[in-house]
Amino acid sequence: MKSESKSQHVGKVTHHELKQTLGTWQLWGIAVGLVISGEYFGWSYGWASAGTLGFVITAIFIAAMYTTFIFSFTELTTSIPHAGGPFAYARHAFGPTGGYLAGAATLVEFVFAPPAIALAIGAYLHVQFPGLEPKHAAMGAYLVFMALNIVGVQIAAAFELCVTLLAIFELFVFMGVVSPGFQWSNFTKGGWSGADTFSMGSFHGMFAAIPFAIWFFLAIEGVAMAAEEAKNPKRSIPIAYVTGILTLVVLAIGVMVFAGAAGDWTKLSNINDPLPQAMKFIVGEHSGWMHMLVWLGLFGLVASFHGIILGYSRQIFALARAGYLPEWLSKVHPRFKTPHRAIIAGGVVGIAAIYSDELIQFGGQTLTANIVTMSVFGAIVMYIISMLSLFKLRRAEPNMERPFRAPLFPVFPAFALVAAVICLATMVYFNFLVAIVFAIFLALGYVYFLMTRHQREAAPADALLEE
Repeated sequence: MKSESKSQHVGKVTHHELKQTLGTWQLWGIAVGLVISGEYFGWSYGWASAGTLGFVITAIFIAAMYTTFIFSFTELTTSIPHAGGPFAYARHAFGPTGGYLAGAATLVEFVFAPPAIALAIGAYLHVQFPGLEPKHAAMGAYLVFMALNIVGVQIAAAFELCVTLLAIFELFVFMGVVSPGFQWSNFTKGGWSGADTFSMGSFHGMFAAIPFAIWFFLAIEGVAMAAEEAKNPKRSIPIAYVTGILTLVVLAIGVMVFAGAAGDWTKLSNINDPLPQAMKFIVGEHSGWMHMLVWLGLFGLVASFHGIILGYSRQIFALARAGYLPEWLSKVHPRFKTPHRAIIAGGVVGIAAIYSDELIQFGGQTLTANIVTMSVFGAIVMYIISMLSLFKLRRAEPNMERPFRAPLFPVFPAFALVAAVICLATMVYFNFLVAIVFAIFLALGYVYFLMTRHQREAAPADALLEE
């Protein structure tokens, strides 16, 4: 009976395979593109609680966490180049339950990030077309880019690289246009949680701003989910990760400082389109520069939105292939070889989130802020589990092939782990209601996990995880 079952699985495997087509430049484009919308919006919500100067300190701490995390995470990605990414590493290190926790957290991160970005796309288009309802524009963005992802990963990655390069160009254009009005006094005025001088109360705002500093870099780890589609993952992924995080750190510092120094930063601290509004301080509302920024600024949002759709679809695909989600979600399109059902499933959840104001808008936060925070909760839990997996695998499997080894081990992964734990603790304190919702998601998922053991036992053998 077992041999019959196994032969059936062998026949199934061809329906669960992804094409290896991605090169180094395309992976770099995915790495930066996944994140670059974080330079266009989201981070400015951190100013509302921390002020500009307080948020700089928070952002530096988070940048250090991400830099050490990425250097450590790359070891896992190159050792286990699997579409499941963190799910695969945790399952390899801690078994099915560890795989569930990492997979569920990653799924929350990647499914809840796109609706926040889609709402920002809607806000940018609303600037250009005041009669256009932002939520309807957000839903339209989902439909267009889900279709593009279904057509093929090669086309999707080429598009991602192009829009990422345009988005980077546009950020430099923004900095150049607002530079004539640059005044450091604008940036520093009320820079400590609305006050001009530092006080103990400033710490409160700095910790509360952590989710929005994370938004600067959130989802860069999504490159791991394209590992099965990379031509040479052991060489190209380390290059993509390292150059990607350095690119993003430079852009984050530049955008934040130039926007805050352009005028009254308090007018930018609770909106979805801070860059066009910052440019208004310098060139006025009807300038051609404004229209150019709105249109080209969309490239940054589109790059992340499109890239994260790729990321969530691979996570859903990998979880379903391993029996953690219904098996039908792991089917690939017979012609395009993309996980079309996973792409559509994540899109349905995202569109529902966009239209769920009453459910998601609570705790005094805007809809976008709560969606961002939910996504960040998933990310931080996944970072913690990933670093624990790295330590476990170093000890349990010292002879595992590691094409890239985390530098300064154990210092880098230990710093990333401790920083992530601090972030999680402060986020629970400042966003308790969102934390409860996140915990409910994990608990419901765990009940499903316990009830579907037979799915995992019947799933096709996964050579990358069984080695």
